[in-house]
Amino acid sequence: MTELQIALIFIGLAVAALIVVPRLIMLRTIPKVIAIFRETGAVGVDNARSHEELGLAPKGVLDRMLRTRDHKPRALELLIGADIVQIDSVGKLYLSEATLAKTRWSHL
Repeated sequence: MTELQIALIFIGLAVAALIVVPRLIMLRTIPKVIAIFRETGAVGVDNARSHEELGLAPKGVLDRMLRTRDHKPRALELLIGADIVQIDSVGKLYLSEATLAKTRWSHL
C-alpha cells in the first residue's frame, strides 16, 4: 500500500467514526431518557414535569468540567424535535405515548 492509500483509509475511518459513534451514543441514551419520563410519571399533559423534576436540567460549568459528558440533554432535544416529548403551556415536559407508539422506540 502506498502512503496515499493508507492516508485515505485513515481519513475514511475517521469520518465513519464521526458519523457512527454519536449515533450509537444516541441509540443508547434515548431509551434512558424515555425511562426517566415513565419512572417519574411524566406521561401525558396532566402529569408534565419540569426539567429539574426529571433530573434533565442543564448542568453547571463546574459539573460539566468535573464529570463525564451527559448525553441526555441532546437525546431530550431529539425527542422534543420528534414530538415524542412535548412541552405544555407552562414549559413542563411530558412523554406522548401516542406519538411514541408510531416510532421505532415503541417497543420500549
